[in-house]
Amino acid sequence: MPPEIDVTVVVPVFGGSDALAELHQRLAASMTKAGLSWELILVDDRGRPQSWPAIRSLANNFQEVIGLRLSRNFGQHAATICGIEHARGRWIITMDDDLEHPPEAIASMLEAGSDETPLVYGLFPQRTHTGVRNLSSELMRWTLKRAFPELNEHYSSFRAIHAPLARQLTGFRLARPYIDGMLSWMTSSATTVEVTHGERRHGESAYTWRKLISHAVNIFVTFSHLPLRIASYGGAAIAAISFLYMMYVVYGYFSGHITNPGYTSLMSVILFACGIQLLILGVLGEYLGRLMGATYRKPVYIVDGRTPGPGNHTNWAEHES
Repeated sequence: MPPEIDVTVVVPVFGGSDALAELHQRLAASMTKAGLSWELILVDDRGRPQSWPAIRSLANNFQEVIGLRLSRNFGQHAATICGIEHARGRWIITMDDDLEHPPEAIASMLEAGSDETPLVYGLFPQRTHTGVRNLSSELMRWTLKRAFPELNEHYSSFRAIHAPLARQLTGFRLARPYIDGMLSWMTSSATTVEVTHGERRHGESAYTWRKLISHAVNIFVTFSHLPLRIASYGGAAIAAISFLYMMYVVYGYFSGHITNPGYTSLMSVILFACGIQLLILGVLGEYLGRLMGATYRKPVYIVDGRTPGPGNHTNWAEHES
């Protein structure tokens, strides 16, 4: 193994290939100013066909750039873990490919980290997203914090992680990983550094509403028992209400207040109860599906290609994760 370096910057690439050249330029300037040795690992998550040529071009021109290409789209968190597993840095920076995370803030994030504080999040006081997106993000954070109390509520994909902690992430074998949830399991020693949120100048966010909802469901099912508790408490509440209604009908029948409870009310109760039962079965099915996925031991990612040159320092086992 080549000697360790100060910083490895891991960037999963999906739709921001047009920004990679500027990202590298700004990274080089900030790392040189801080006097840090560094490398940049770009992981092509098979989002756009032009991403891999752009990554290869940078890797051919700059020896500190390493390109990894996944065999299919595994998702942002899996691609990030792929980069972490092949990193040499004593600190690992994870950031997006759209320049919303300013490279100039990395030095201040590293200053805030230490052996006792191995995790630093970039905290954005104000984001450049739309009002609806910001509102939904804050609602998601509020809900997650109550469903998963260990989760750092200031989490973001702009992180500085001490290498010994970061490498522990590769020991998880979740088919759909969630890095911030796993980090919350491993350490509570985290801090934040306020960072100015940059503006996206290339392309659009790959997170559609459907993907955001799917991501939220995955987090709740994998890292929280809240859906199961809601199903249990909800089922108990429905059973109690149904029993009270039945007692009311029986009392009304014998007291003469109710001579015919009516088909409409009866069917409404039946259909409502059936809907609750199906919802509870769906929640249980999600958990069973996660258990089956863990049993199958599906790979977190599969590397399909890599750029040649000095960046190929790892003992490659393409299906190791």
